[in-house]
Amino acid sequence: MSEQKRDTNELIIGRNPLMEALKSGRELNQVFVARGERTGSIGKIISLAKQKGIPIKEVDAKKLDYMSGGGVHQGVAAFCAAHEYASLEDIFEYAAQKGEPPFIIVCDSIEDPHNLGAIIRTADAVGAHGVVVPKRRSAALTGIVAKASAGAVEYVKVARVTNLASALEEMKQRNVWLYCSDMDGTDYTQVDYSGALALIIGSEGRGVSRLSKQLSDFTVSLPMKGKINSLNASVAAAVLMYEAAKSR
Repeated sequence: MSEQKRDTNELIIGRNPLMEALKSGRELNQVFVARGERTGSIGKIISLAKQKGIPIKEVDAKKLDYMSGGGVHQGVAAFCAAHEYASLEDIFEYAAQKGEPPFIIVCDSIEDPHNLGAIIRTADAVGAHGVVVPKRRSAALTGIVAKASAGAVEYVKVARVTNLASALEEMKQRNVWLYCSDMDGTDYTQVDYSGALALIIGSEGRGVSRLSKQLSDFTVSLPMKGKINSLNASVAAAVLMYEAAKSR
């Protein structure tokens, strides 16, 4: 909750302001609605948010009070994106403009905003063409992510997709090889990354999802010689990104 509190400069509160933001097409990360509140225009706000695929979360009114810092929220609030999202097509077009095979980083439910920001920062450093995140169970482009990226959100295309498995299927149809990171994979240094590829980085607690593993063409792992059997998600992502960059 403390991280949300620091993002109040991106918070929209009140029914009319939120309705106008939705109508204008402004990028919203999530809409919060007071539990059980459906009166007046709130129903229209919920309906419009669903049409746009924006995650909606019911919360206690007291939580909205805290989030809004005492402002009059009228039972609704929403966090705006710190930067406009791209589309998957934008990422492919960018790779084509540069005359390079697509190099995409897929964040499979990375929920820590500091990790997502660090991954975006490294993606910029290695010349990746974009980062893909799911709309649900994932950190969004908040101010915390922007800060952790050291400004890289201004340069890296981040696509937010409704269905991650469908996005991965589309990549495969466009001849992109999928590489997922998992403990039971091939040593990451023994794999060829020279073609069009997408690196799938799993969440901090659960790793890569079952569907992502099933869709992947390769599974790669980082050797662990110490007592701890996993690395921080952004650290593992950085190692894999730079290894892939060596082949490009």
